[in-house]
Amino acid sequence: MTHATKAIYKLLLSDYVKVSKVSVEDMLYDEQDILRSMDKIEVIDFHQTLEVNGIRFWCYTAGHVLGGAMFMVDIAGVRVLYTGDHSREEDRHLRSAEIPQFSPDICIIESTYGRGQELLLILDEYWSNHPELHNIPIYYASPLAKRCMAVYQTYINSMNERIRNQFANSNPFDFKHISPLKSIENFNDVGPSVVMGSPNGLQSGLSRQLFEMWCSDKKNACVIPGYVVEGTVSGEKTPEVGETVSGLLVKKAFTYQIMAPDDLHVFSQLSTANISQRITIAYSGAFGVLKHRLKQMFESVESLPDEESEGPAFCVHERLTVKYESEKHISLHWRSDSISDMVSDSVVALVLNISREIPKVVVESEEATKTEEENNKKAEKVIHALLVSLFGDVKFVENGKLVISVDGNVERVGMLRAKTKALRKGCE
Repeated sequence: MTHATKAIYKLLLSDYVKVSKVSVEDMLYDEQDILRSMDKIEVIDFHQTLEVNGIRFWCYTAGHVLGGAMFMVDIAGVRVLYTGDHSREEDRHLRSAEIPQFSPDICIIESTYGRGQELLLILDEYWSNHPELHNIPIYYASPLAKRCMAVYQTYINSMNERIRNQFANSNPFDFKHISPLKSIENFNDVGPSVVMGSPNGLQSGLSRQLFEMWCSDKKNACVIPGYVVEGTVSGEKTPEVGETVSGLLVKKAFTYQIMAPDDLHVFSQLSTANISQRITIAYSGAFGVLKHRLKQMFESVESLPDEESEGPAFCVHERLTVKYESEKHISLHWRSDSISDMVSDSVVALVLNISREIPKVVVESEEATKTEEENNKKAEKVIHALLVSLFGDVKFVENGKLVISVDGNVERVGMLRAKTKALRKGCE
């Protein structure tokens, strides 16, 4: 890389480490990695030719940013020109990109970011030419830009002729109408002002703080002079008036912010977690009966494949899973949230209610004396319990008949003696 690029390199990468919100384990590098990499950097002058393993390369001025270079790589006579951002327009402080004396066979161009120093020069010059604006202060709130300013002053000779001539009389980067702003605590927010803040994605830092302070007043403006990244605040569509927005309401200091749950760890020191809940309930009724009763309460009750649930199971409202554990127990599984918790409470209440509805039938030992009348009563209880578990509302009426009510439909069923005898034999 060029000498000027190496001078800025450490500042840029160290700034990333400081503003990064990812965990230590997920960081690409840390300060120690940056320091170790400094010794591995080899610098090159513009137009200096180097050769490595038979591959020759040299660089030209790319403009756009201080130290920016275009590299011409010669491999067996095939020339490849590689460049990042470049500018053929000479701006207020940098030369324009050079035109190589050799036409490349292949040209690779990659474009990235804009430049704060050029914007500062534009603003300072405009304010100088318009005295009516002198009572409106301009601030640049970027510690990185302030540190890079010293590098720009060091490499004045890499800039255009206009800046070099101006530097002979005064420092062009010693702005007359622009002041540095260290933090939001040092900002006197009284009256109109212009603040250049970073990052341009508004995801954190001073730019995010100012945006939250000013965005509610339509008299204020937010100008993003560079590209925006999808997923950041600057890259999101602004909600229309009356449009519903959803997220987590987070209080930070004396301000409230609405954040998507996935962004919580990025913009704050908080994080989200999921709680999986499980409860086992005593239930000795038929598993199919429980599913039938739940279908009467919920719109969606779907059976799950055995290989997925490791046994009979069904899903309620796409939120809660009911599993068959044994002849006497079932279990409920769900991921805790306000809706799923209500669904689970309803299912628990239904299961307990079904258990109370089922009459208790005590089967006497074979040694006990049994009369035909007792066996008939026992059989009637068993049939009644079975019908209750299937249909819910079942009542005895005169002449040993049953009245079954389902969704307003009423049916009378007679107790046939032949079926009673068969059932009685099964009980015996």
